Amino acid sequence: MGGDHAPGVVVEGAVRAAAASGGRIHTLLVGDEAAVRAELARLGAEDRPDCAVLHAPEVISMAEAPATAVKQKQRSSIHLGLGAHQRGLADAFISAGNTGAVMAASLFILGRLENVSRPAVLGFFPTTRSYCIALDVGANMDCKPEHLVRFAQMGAVYARTIMRRPEPTVALLNVGEEPGKGSESVKAAYELLESLDGVQFVGNIEGRDVLHHGADVVVCDGFVGNALLKFGESIATALHQMLERAFEGGELPEDQRSALLGAAGSVHKRFDYEEYGGAPLLGVNGNVLIGHGGSSARAIERLVTAAADLVEQNVSGGIAELINR
Repeated sequence: MGGDHAPGVVVEGAVRAAAASGGRIHTLLVGDEAAVRAELARLGAEDRPDCAVLHAPEVISMAEAPATAVKQKQRSSIHLGLGAHQRGLADAFISAGNTGAVMAASLFILGRLENVSRPAVLGFFPTTRSYCIALDVGANMDCKPEHLVRFAQMGAVYARTIMRRPEPTVALLNVGEEPGKGSESVKAAYELLESLDGVQFVGNIEGRDVLHHGADVVVCDGFVGNALLKFGESIATALHQMLERAFEGGELPEDQRSALLGAAGSVHKRFDYEEYGGAPLLGVNGNVLIGHGGSSARAIERLVTAAADLVEQNVSGGIAELINR
């Protein structure tokens, strides 16, 4: 029931994912049963055995305070969906709803992995080589050095298992490349990462290095990471608008203009959040992915398949193994 266009696009995306999976994926649609079944009927999918429904009479809106909503609405789709995951009725949980409520409920219902005090949200960035990931991008505004170290470990496991990078490089996002730069927390994290087993630490990188693939995994606190993520989201649309304004009153032939706008469109696609399948919440004792509030059916479909990848590659187990060596 979460997201700007729920439940229609959510049901449609889940049905698409199940239908395209060849039996690999079964979905459990958690929400107002009458509304969900109406959407299934609209899609001609009311009898699909791979699309079950779990009734949840309450909805946490996007504007509600997360902690209050989680406590007061324990029959919401977020609460009951995570409960189904915790009891083993589902292997993963996804939502395009209230991000804060998903994170708060995940911690309350699933708990943290052993020795993880701060779960982190992972973000994706296209680069000149491929793409990289950054964490945290919004869950933790203030971080201690040990939190940043955990982010590095969790990111390295994700890069190895999901991104298929056998020896992923990990870097700290900083205001300079030298070891002595940055806040006290970042400087202390640098020293810890230098001697850490299981992580190929390459030192500090600056903001200008991210899109040039300074590392496979970029580590930062949630304040910096969220600012970086939102800035990245603006690049593609701003580039397109800048090009259109540059063309106004110009004498560029229409075919050349179309070619340039087409190239800008391909860049825009690489910054499109729908291409990456949502943001994993790493460090909780389960598999949780958070979708964009404006998700389309296509975005939900990618979110479902990304959740299946997370389960099949046992990312959570890999994180626990690395951290608890």
